[in-house]
Amino acid sequence: MTEPAIPLVRVAMAPEEVLWPLLREVLYSGQIGEGATVAEFESRFADNFKLPRAFSFHSGTAALHCALVLAGVRHGDEVISTPMTAEPTNLAILHAGGRVVWADVDPCSGNMDPESIAARITPRTRAILVVHYGGLPVRLAEIQAIAARHGIPVIEDCAHALGARYNGQAIGTLAEFGMYSLQAIKHMTTVDGGMLTMRDSDLVTRTKTFRWFGMERGVDRSKVDITEVGYKYHMNNVTAAIGLAQLTIIDDLIGRHKANGRWFDTTLPAIAGIEVARFDPAADPSYWFYTLLSDDSAAVLARLAERGISASKLHRPNNQHSIFADAARELPGLDAFYRRMLHIPCGWWVGDLERERIADALRAG
Repeated sequence: MTEPAIPLVRVAMAPEEVLWPLLREVLYSGQIGEGATVAEFESRFADNFKLPRAFSFHSGTAALHCALVLAGVRHGDEVISTPMTAEPTNLAILHAGGRVVWADVDPCSGNMDPESIAARITPRTRAILVVHYGGLPVRLAEIQAIAARHGIPVIEDCAHALGARYNGQAIGTLAEFGMYSLQAIKHMTTVDGGMLTMRDSDLVTRTKTFRWFGMERGVDRSKVDITEVGYKYHMNNVTAAIGLAQLTIIDDLIGRHKANGRWFDTTLPAIAGIEVARFDPAADPSYWFYTLLSDDSAAVLARLAERGISASKLHRPNNQHSIFADAARELPGLDAFYRRMLHIPCGWWVGDLERERIADALRAG
């Protein structure tokens, strides 16, 4: 009998009895653009994840673009970032007019190496953009100390790390800015969307105008004066209604990701030929996927495929794209990590039996 497939990623959606009434109310309310539903979603999202404030966008990429501009990135400024991420992280730097400067990664985790960050800082550095890859928080204490010495803001890309914590604090709240992705296959989805949080309350108005053509919603448009370029980056009431429904289930979903990740942390290191990604002891990851390391990752991938278990390297290192050719440099940590790493399913759809099946497949390999 063929075993049912275990996908690497999967869309989570709230039950119909929760979602449909919210959607029906919005769809027939006469206001499906940005309105009270968006404001309610922002407020409840911030409360749920213990954020000082939350501003919604139609994508996480748009939220990152906003963070970079608010951090002071202008044409030609340098932003230190990681090539081990999905491409939108670094395309957002280009959207802001910045230049990407690669920091190398820790070959044990895929996260940015603080020493490499420190070595890349120049007088032209305007921001450090860190990615909590796979849901594993970066070594934030070290990175924050480096940034503070130079007076450089840090932006946390938390696209993989919703619900993770560091030193007991919500990920995304330890730096000047934090972005969360609500794209289809993330921990939580609104079909697409993003959230931005920030420390500085003085940036609230600029954030709101940035996402709406340089104007603040609700102000008489015959009397506004646009002083800075803005974009059509706002969220709408329909996707916000989906978000409100998702908030009723998200804690349980993230809890299962974390439970599976911790189980793998203790189970997989005993398997010959397998290592697991290591992370800062202060971190409480949210394990969007699970990262393991092997000297023969191709053989591990093939063995898992035989058992119907989806696994992948998932992301192409961004330094391999022609658009980032002018940022080229030697990155030995990245090369070592990418050669050995493989991502396996770790999400809410992986029950006790499924994670045992994954471990059995690795043992048999």
